Amino acid sequence: PSEVDLINCHATSTPVGDNSEVKAIKKIFGEFADKPYLQSTKTLIGHTLGAAGAIELIASVIESNNHFVHGMPNLEEPDEEMKTLNIPRKTQDAELNVILKNSFGFGGHNASLIFVKS
Repeated sequence: PSEVDLINCHATSTPVGDNSEVKAIKKIFGEFADKPYLQSTKTLIGHTLGAAGAIELIASVIESNNHFVHGMPNLEEPDEEMKTLNIPRKTQDAELNVILKNSFGFGGHNASLIFVKS
């Protein structure tokens, strides 16, 4: 967990789904939960359903290759669970060498992928 620089969350802006994902991140990352940037590409492009995981991973790799992390302009007031996490409001420079991409589908079809820049 200490090596992850970015978590591209599934984050569909549903209170139950987003809070469940944040709680899982806090549980798995423990003392390092506030280190990685947390973001969702859906805030910029909407939900692309079956293509979401691939598109969001590509967006994260583009960010890594170009040394930035996009902000979360539509996150007006984060829930209490989210306030201690590193959620950028605006695009900023960042070194992203290790990315975790979460994708959660209907019926419990879930996956997380780790991308390591070489």
